[in-house]
Amino acid sequence: MATAHINRIGTAVPPNDVHDAFVALAGGMIAERRDQLIFRRMVGRSAIDHRFSYFAPVADPDGFVGADGKFYGRGQWPGTAVRMGYYEQHAPRLAMQALDALGLDGERERITHLVVASCTGFVAPGLDQLIVKAAGLDLAVERTVVGFMGCYAAVNALRLAHHFVRSDAAARVLVVNLELCTLHLQETADLEKLLSMLLFGDGCSAALVTADETGLAMHDFRSAAIAESEGAITWAIGDTGFEMHLSGEVPVRIARALKYENERNDGAGLLRGTRPSEYDIWAVHAGGRAILDAVETSFELAGDALSWSRGVLRDYGNMSSATLMFVLSRILAGRNNGGAVPAGAKGFGVAFGPGLAAESFRFSVQ
Repeated sequence: MATAHINRIGTAVPPNDVHDAFVALAGGMIAERRDQLIFRRMVGRSAIDHRFSYFAPVADPDGFVGADGKFYGRGQWPGTAVRMGYYEQHAPRLAMQALDALGLDGERERITHLVVASCTGFVAPGLDQLIVKAAGLDLAVERTVVGFMGCYAAVNALRLAHHFVRSDAAARVLVVNLELCTLHLQETADLEKLLSMLLFGDGCSAALVTADETGLAMHDFRSAAIAESEGAITWAIGDTGFEMHLSGEVPVRIARALKYENERNDGAGLLRGTRPSEYDIWAVHAGGRAILDAVETSFELAGDALSWSRGVLRDYGNMSSATLMFVLSRILAGRNNGGAVPAGAKGFGVAFGPGLAAESFRFSVQ
C-alpha cells in the first residue's frame, strides 16, 4: 500500500497588514476603562505582529476601506450577503496566488483529486469548481469540499488525501485550505469577542500530496474529543457574517486534556502509546499563544519545540484551517534549504477546533 507524502506546499496572504488597524478599531469600540486596559494588555501578550486582509487599513481608526468604499466602520458594518460577495470575489484570487507559489506548471493535467477546505465563505458553483476553472485543471478531476469544520480542517483535508493515495498509488492530490477570516469581524463592545477577533487573519495554502517519496510522509491519523466542551468553540451564521464564540476556557481545557493524554500513554490515546520526547518535530496549529503554551506545558516540550508554530502566529495570526499548513510549509522549507530538519526525523501534527476536539497525524521527513 502506497504511503502518502506532502511533497511541497505553496502559501499566500492578501496584500494588507491590518493588525494595528484592527487593534485601533476594536479599542475604540470598548466603552469600559477596565476592559480597555485588559484589551491592551492582551494585545501585548498575543505574540502576533501581523495579520493580513484584502481590506486596506486607513489612518482613521473608525474602520477599514474595501474596494468599493467603507466596509467596516461605526454604523456601517455589512450584512452576510455583502460579505459572501467579497468571498466570491477574492477567494479564487488568493487560491491562485497559493497555486502559483506551489508551482504546478507542467503537471496541472496530472492532478487527479482536488480537496478544498474552507469555513469562511459559501458560493455555488463552489470554490472547488472555481479553482478547477481558474487553474486549468482537468474538468474530470475528483472534487471534495471540507466545509465549516474550522481550524482542524487542515488535518481532515490531509486525511482525505492520505486515503486517496493509499487506495491509488497514481493519485496526485491538490489540497487547498483557504480562509478569509477578516470577512467576519463584528461590531461589538464585548471584550471576549474582541479578543477572539484579535487572533484571526486571512491566508491560503496549496499542497501537493502523492506517493512520490519526497517531503513529509504521513503515517496515521487520530481524532480525540474533550467531553462536555461543545460550547467552548462555536461558529454560527448570523445576519452580519459568521459569528464566532471562542471561550477563554479553551486553553485550560486543552491543557487539562493533553496532560491526561500524556499521563495515560496507551495505544488508544492521542499519543498512540508513545512519549512526546520520541518526536523530533512538532507541527501544532497556531491557534493563539495560550494554546501553544498549553501544548508545550502539558507535553513537557523543550522551549523551542513549537518555534515553527510561534513564528507563523507572529507573522500571520490564526488563519483557521490554513494555519497548520503554513507551519508544515516552514518545516519543509527547513528541510529543502538544508536547515535543522534532518531526513528521518519523526513529527507529530495536531490542530484544535469546534467540539472541542483535536485532529492529529504523525509524519516523518524524507
